[in-house]
Amino acid sequence: MTTYKLPHKIAARQHEITADFMAVIDRHLADLLEGRVTDMYEIRDIADELHIHPTHLSNTIKLTTGQSPCYFFENKIMAIARTMLRDNRRTIADIAMTLTFDPSNFTKFFKRFQGVTPRQYREAILQEAWEKTEAITI
Repeated sequence: MTTYKLPHKIAARQHEITADFMAVIDRHLADLLEGRVTDMYEIRDIADELHIHPTHLSNTIKLTTGQSPCYFFENKIMAIARTMLRDNRRTIADIAMTLTFDPSNFTKFFKRFQGVTPRQYREAILQEAWEKTEAITI
């Protein structure tokens, strides 16, 4: 069986596309949180910004990382959601809208990745914080 070695120039371009993809995600999510944009990007939007075909983007990310582009996007959204849920002053509906979800879909999205609803997650975080303050005051 013959093994084909990928030319260095092609491999370097794949890693460049992957790095650019991650940078676009980070920038877009920062813009979303700052209110500079109101719609969540889709893979085709990121591909347009990188001037490549969406299928090429997806295949390249999968090849270089072993994961789909959605994996990285969803993980970053979840990290932001978990951080936002720690702030009890914001409603879950407000957090959902900031992340361009309607509240019901945000709950489904969050539960799929976290295993609990946003409300259950928030209550667990608050309970944990309360127990820590109780332990310190005793």
